[in-house]
Amino acid sequence: MCDCNSGTKKLAVADAVGTVLAHDITEIRPGEFKGRAFSKGHIVRPEDVEHLRRLGKENLYVLNIADDEMHEDDAAYALSRALMGEGVKIKGEPKEGKINIIADIDGLLKINKDALLEFNMLGDVMCATVHSNTVVRKNQTVAGTRAIPLIVRKDVVQKAVGIGEKSDGIIQVKEIRKPRAGIVITGNEVYLGRIKDAFAPIITEKIRAVDGDIVGIYYAPDDEAFIEARLRELIKAGADLLITTGGMSVDPDDVTRFAVRNIGATDIIYGSAVLPGAMFLVAYIDHIPVLGIPACGMYARTTIFDLVLPRVLAGEKVGRKEIAELGHGGLCLRCETCNYPVCPFGK
Repeated sequence: MCDCNSGTKKLAVADAVGTVLAHDITEIRPGEFKGRAFSKGHIVRPEDVEHLRRLGKENLYVLNIADDEMHEDDAAYALSRALMGEGVKIKGEPKEGKINIIADIDGLLKINKDALLEFNMLGDVMCATVHSNTVVRKNQTVAGTRAIPLIVRKDVVQKAVGIGEKSDGIIQVKEIRKPRAGIVITGNEVYLGRIKDAFAPIITEKIRAVDGDIVGIYYAPDDEAFIEARLRELIKAGADLLITTGGMSVDPDDVTRFAVRNIGATDIIYGSAVLPGAMFLVAYIDHIPVLGIPACGMYARTTIFDLVLPRVLAGEKVGRKEIAELGHGGLCLRCETCNYPVCPFGK
């Protein structure tokens, strides 16, 4: 018997195995339990038949799934597999049509935002993610996806799958390498002992936080040749990440960026659309990233350095476009209690 107006069909319980419930079924056990025994969308299994009969169900209303349609759970599997790139995996089974995607490693979450938008524009499917460029831990949920209707057209799912496959993974987690950092702290006032250095403990803490090692820390006056020599020594000692601090403004004595240029750095980007960190520098000496932190790194807990460091350690080449894009969300609110990274900064 078929109810053509609602798209449902009435079947005897024994004949309903493999079909999809069109409604919830409630169970009442006096003094013990009252609630949902079977949810709408549940696929009836052989072991459910006797349970349903005990609930007084001899007949069920089930959904008609046409050849050109898919159940939400089947769609969830197809969608999640198409969304996933390297470093992520599915968590468990779909629940009410939704399935979560989790990080398979510690690393940096990367979302292809253009492809995600195209995916979500289809209408009957959706995917919500954590912000791209978030540092995540293994088994952390990074996205959830589902088909919105209980029964979805196959052609919509196929289009969504095609978008995912074309992008080679909309959702990825990139491994963050453990750096061997060399640090040059510049400024006559520190070098000559007029003020106490505040940079070294801050930078060391941030490098330790990514399981990195410190190859060496040098102090340098505002002298191009001196700074250049210290950078060369750190490279020779095995540094695969160079960090300079101070000497980034426009004063005549601020020569750090010129020393970086003199050592053969290329792709030098000076200046950013982030506060704090407008006078930040990023450059490359062959394959070695160079990050120049302005004075704000001494007094601001979170700066552009915290946004860029995990990206370069994940192998990303950070250039002018990447720095410019940080302007949207790049204003630190200077909260009384810093909750970074659980805040809008860098998002």
